[in-house]
Amino acid sequence: MHFEPYPFEKLNDLLKDIIPNKNYTPSVLTIGEPQFETPDFIQKTLCDNTALLKKYPKTTGETELREAMRGFMQRRFHISLTDAEIIPTFGTREVLFNFPQFLLFEKENPVMAYTNPFYQIYEGAAIATRSKVIHLNLDAQNNFKPQINEDELKSCNLVIINFPNNPTTASLSLDELGTWVKLALKYDFILLNDECYSEIYTDKPVPSLLEAAKHVGNEDFKNTLVINSISKRSSAPGLRSGFIAGDAKILKEYMKYRTYVGCASPLPLQATAAAAWSDEAHVAASRKIYQENFHVAQEILGVEIPEATFYLWLHVGDALAFTKKLYKEYNVKVLPGEYLARKNSEGKNPGIGYVRIALVESVEKTKEALTRIKECLGE
Repeated sequence: MHFEPYPFEKLNDLLKDIIPNKNYTPSVLTIGEPQFETPDFIQKTLCDNTALLKKYPKTTGETELREAMRGFMQRRFHISLTDAEIIPTFGTREVLFNFPQFLLFEKENPVMAYTNPFYQIYEGAAIATRSKVIHLNLDAQNNFKPQINEDELKSCNLVIINFPNNPTTASLSLDELGTWVKLALKYDFILLNDECYSEIYTDKPVPSLLEAAKHVGNEDFKNTLVINSISKRSSAPGLRSGFIAGDAKILKEYMKYRTYVGCASPLPLQATAAAAWSDEAHVAASRKIYQENFHVAQEILGVEIPEATFYLWLHVGDALAFTKKLYKEYNVKVLPGEYLARKNSEGKNPGIGYVRIALVESVEKTKEALTRIKECLGE
């Protein structure tokens, strides 16, 4: 198997010979990792449960964790899930890589579609399953929302969408998500929405694909799945707590597969994650900081505030040249958009011309970094 280097490896290669301006404090705005302390109650819960290390964890997840995750879905999306409709996972990266391998194993010529730009694990899963890939290209012309080509979708076995979207920051409405649910039923493909940024909304809560399934009458979530994670929500990526939820028929067989994968979360992490999934106050506090960061970005760079995520998808012209100049002269690192995308059928990479900026620092640090970016843009 041949996998593309990760975007951050490409960035390191791009900048390897550049000596940054030492007159500025380094500012790294490349990775979607919250730079805030994990809330104290989460850290304390972990410390209080270290004795559980003496026990093997269940692949199915402990009852306490499953109930906390179901409680989150009920509070946030008004979705009542049965125990058969949700599986705790070791974050969501492993799911995105191994679920397609489970699902497509018996397909002779599997076809995957996913949004482009994308989280690179989608591509890795396509490579591992020998799938033909259909890119759902996101660009300014379509407002960064995937255009529907039913002739292509009818050939798909698995479609992965990602809304709220990384990196473009676009969101889909309940009705727009509902359209995708209907297509999954019409053409009998499995539809998975990567919802890891659902809790980083800037004004109104954004919908879940499972809400949309209910909205269009798909009460048992047939062919419909979502994943979500605690990493962004709770500033706790090290907890590696996520879940996959939806179609119970699919999840029943996937659960059998997972017993062989061996990726059960350690019990102290499960107990800690249960506490984090059960609390909303700390999430609201983080969300307020991200909202302030976006207001700062609007003031300094004149950008629109997106509905969700903590990114800016900023058009800068020659993104590679801009990234090098910004690092050399202002000691700020951003990620070229073309590293997050691939060429479409017309030979155009929809990420060209953009940089992704992660607003994951304090308001003060964000203001300083964005001011440098503005100065670099003005030169």
